[in-house]
Amino acid sequence: MVDRDHSAFPARFWFDRFKAALPRGSTILDLGCGGGEPIARYLIDQGFHLTGIDKDAAMITLARTRFPRETWIHADMRTVRIEAQFEGVIAWNSLTQLSRADQAAMAERAAHWLKPGGRLLFSAEADRDWDSSGYRRGSLYHADLGPADYSAAIAARGLIEMAHVAEDPACNGAGVWLARKP
Repeated sequence: MVDRDHSAFPARFWFDRFKAALPRGSTILDLGCGGGEPIARYLIDQGFHLTGIDKDAAMITLARTRFPRETWIHADMRTVRIEAQFEGVIAWNSLTQLSRADQAAMAERAAHWLKPGGRLLFSAEADRDWDSSGYRRGSLYHADLGPADYSAAIAARGLIEMAHVAEDPACNGAGVWLARKP
């Protein structure tokens, strides 16, 4: 059980850009929502409605306790079935534990869940352990797609990349993408 760090919100710049074109009251899907801190809280405080998905039941319970008016789903983002569409989809620090194939497939899922004009915001840690030697020593292995692969996955699903930073220092060196559905 790992809740997102809510002692600071250095990524606020990205979330401000993400929500700038979304009308107050818009619905946002948060993939890998954790316990809802700090992202859900920030967006709820800005007047948005959240649907969060996380595979950790304890995190979903925590999010439900913190924000009972929002929708929280205990499920795997790779297989969950949601018929609704949203003005925004977020996958912040949540793709890293997926395989490369699953990471690429999430672009298709996000595009399906977005309404026309909707925004996609996601981050992905830089894959600094290409040979998985750290995994063999006991650390988590991050098998992220490279920046060009993420950009290609977005474009292949008909999304338009609006902004991208390969390694944003304000986000612990993670890559960040902001895209929209035409």
